[in-house]
Amino acid sequence: MGAVVEVKYFNSFLLKKTIASGAPIWNGSTGVPTGSPAGSNGDYPVNASTTQTNSWFVEEARIIGGYNNTNVDYGVRAYLVDEEPKGSQRGNALIYSGIFNSRTGINDTNVFSVGEDITKATDPANGSIQKLYAEDTNLIVFQENKVSRALIDKDAIYSAEGGGTVTSANLVIGQIVPYAGNFGISKNPESFAVYGYRKYFTDKNRNAVMRLSQDGLTEISNYGMIDYFRDEFGNISQTDKIYGAWDIYTKQYVVSLQGANVTDTYQTLSYDENVRGWTSRFTYKPEQAFSIQSKYYSVKDGILYQHNFENPGENNNRSIFYGTYSDSSITFIFNPNSSVSKNFKTVNYEGSTGWEVTEFNGQREFDIVDSSSLVYSYDEGGYLQNGIQYYAGFYNKEGKYKANLVNNSAATSKEVVFGPSVSGVKGYYATVTIQTDSSTQVTNAGGKTRELFAVSSEYVESSY
Repeated sequence: MGAVVEVKYFNSFLLKKTIASGAPIWNGSTGVPTGSPAGSNGDYPVNASTTQTNSWFVEEARIIGGYNNTNVDYGVRAYLVDEEPKGSQRGNALIYSGIFNSRTGINDTNVFSVGEDITKATDPANGSIQKLYAEDTNLIVFQENKVSRALIDKDAIYSAEGGGTVTSANLVIGQIVPYAGNFGISKNPESFAVYGYRKYFTDKNRNAVMRLSQDGLTEISNYGMIDYFRDEFGNISQTDKIYGAWDIYTKQYVVSLQGANVTDTYQTLSYDENVRGWTSRFTYKPEQAFSIQSKYYSVKDGILYQHNFENPGENNNRSIFYGTYSDSSITFIFNPNSSVSKNFKTVNYEGSTGWEVTEFNGQREFDIVDSSSLVYSYDEGGYLQNGIQYYAGFYNKEGKYKANLVNNSAATSKEVVFGPSVSGVKGYYATVTIQTDSSTQVTNAGGKTRELFAVSSEYVESSY
């Protein structure tokens, strides 16, 4: 059944109730359509006529409905349905729902009323929002290329001189104020870690590791590691992960750069605020890491591991991560009197026994390296001869460990005499690596530490 509307006057309409052509006209007394062939109970007629039953006049709600005047419309609708069925993704915008009150039973978390101002957008030129962190009464927004602070339940009013004043407002998300500096979190929100007022994260797009604190943004990768992070971040793709965590036991920010689907491609290192530098690299590759109370944990293959055992009765094995032992090592450079060619004669250190020198290379020219043989630790180098104790590597002298350097250069050193016949290592500077010996894995099972306080070398000025 349809309806035909005909305009009769300027402000009124004629509404006709009709039956469309071809539709059956029912006989209410018999229940058989009028005009149906005999014996075909319930069949539709072949030719049915159009029948008009009643008509109504409907007037406008306006006084005058003349030509080009205000038309009839829907008026106020109690419920509005969005006429656009397609959804839109706005990676740079925030939206919030209604409240949830467990005391009164109100749950409007699925209510997003378009009649209220429930959205707040950041600059789309800075990329999508990757991370949100609530701090006190503000919300920190991490975009790919920018870090901002959004006010919560308040807004900021700025004067003509540029001064700002925070004022109370009936807003859930107030004004978004960006931090100074064009740095973001790229697409690595997993690198975020927090301790106190300090927030740490990485910006792969700018080859930077960042700290956000009360003094703003600081590029902590500049503390002696510019070249390192430039090279490492340059090898990381969009699918790679950069995991960050705060080690509350050692008070360090730990970051692990991990290649996707590559088991052995990773770099895990730590930053220490006390020295403002990157103090250590680690041999473990965590899938996740975090701190709870005074303990630091990491996850590998779905198994939870605790680090830094120190309590009596606990497992005090050191240099063991995820059941795999690795020697601890330190690499540094001897460079006294940098413009003088030297002959390094000895290597000395202060600390506990169990350290050996695996590398002592003197740089003489860009293509000439003078090297030393392996210097055994005090325990490894000890031997008896005719009942007398000798040491082939380090020996203890007044509480310090000292060893002579035995040359291990090849014929390419351009020296008349080279190799074991020569003592010492020649060079303007020397690269030295000292690490725990192979016996450390056994002795560390009892919890004994290997400490290293200072390393030095005795040298003489080389003849010209």
